[in-house]
Amino acid sequence: MDTKPLEGKSALVTGASRNIGRAIALTLSGAGANIILNTLQDLDAVQGVADEISANGGRALVQVADVTNADAVKSMVQAGKDEFGTIDIFISNASARGQVDFLDLDYETWRRVIDISLDGAFHCAQAILPMMIENGWGRIVTLGGIAWHSGFARRANNLAGKGGLTGLTRALAAEFGGQGITTNMIAPGSIETVRPASAGILPKRDNLPPVPRKGDVNEIASAAKFLCSPVQAYINGQIIHINGGSYMGS
Repeated sequence: MDTKPLEGKSALVTGASRNIGRAIALTLSGAGANIILNTLQDLDAVQGVADEISANGGRALVQVADVTNADAVKSMVQAGKDEFGTIDIFISNASARGQVDFLDLDYETWRRVIDISLDGAFHCAQAILPMMIENGWGRIVTLGGIAWHSGFARRANNLAGKGGLTGLTRALAAEFGGQGITTNMIAPGSIETVRPASAGILPKRDNLPPVPRKGDVNEIASAAKFLCSPVQAYINGQIIHINGGSYMGS
């Protein structure tokens, strides 16, 4: 069994300082990939991820960049290319969450959340895809969520951004699938994470999913590694739900 299926590949992981982004970065590094770790402001935390990768024999490059800024993204991608030669994998994980009644939702907050989830993925994909096309190989994995599929009160901006990201995922899958580039989405359910205060408190749920617990970030990371594997070239345009059975729709 190949324990380093991503040897020689390089991956950009946005929002890589903690939780799911951190777990994916460590998992892909463990599979042999070089990692570009993106954060907007958690420099100490993301440097800790880089140190952990280095301690385990991997290579990591820290990049502080606002993914909603096209010029900042271009600079980040160029830095990754200069360091590792190319970028083969893009994990679109950067997001912002919050809870607010729709009638109290101001346009600035509406726009900011959508900009990070959707525009950030757009800027990164547009900057990276030319390298993937040139190489004839690429993997794009976006991070959605169960809320967009099942509905969730007081999170209109988050759901709108993730809904748009779902559309972008399928558009890229359709346009670039014939060039050795696959694009898929992972939609986590309730995952055990450290939540910032700005994300709000998750509402209490009376019923646990058929698998009666919260998910682990490493279960999401394992799915990302699977989708990025060179042998998974025929999974394209799919939404992989990881939620213990909370949502069973298509």
